[in-house]
Amino acid sequence: MQYLVIAYDNENSLDKRMDARAAHVEGTQKLMSEGKIITACAMIEEEEMVGSTVVTNFENDEELNDWLDNEPYVKGGVWNMDEIQIVPVKVMPKA
Repeated sequence: MQYLVIAYDNENSLDKRMDARAAHVEGTQKLMSEGKIITACAMIEEEEMVGSTVVTNFENDEELNDWLDNEPYVKGGVWNMDEIQIVPVKVMPKA
């Protein structure tokens, strides 16, 4: 199942984001190589990172929740989990 994850950062969490960034990038790139993450983007407002969007390709909700439980931006208190949006999607296949 594919999901669009929209996660805004908690207020004043830029330092937390930067502290967790290396682990986040490493984990995201690993999941990309496995086909579990299709793409990931930092959201930018007024030239500052304010959140993330991730398009995932997990087998089920359990696999999605396991990823979130271990995601460095979640564990590090970067993403505002009270307002995270998770939307089932279907990504258009590449031509």
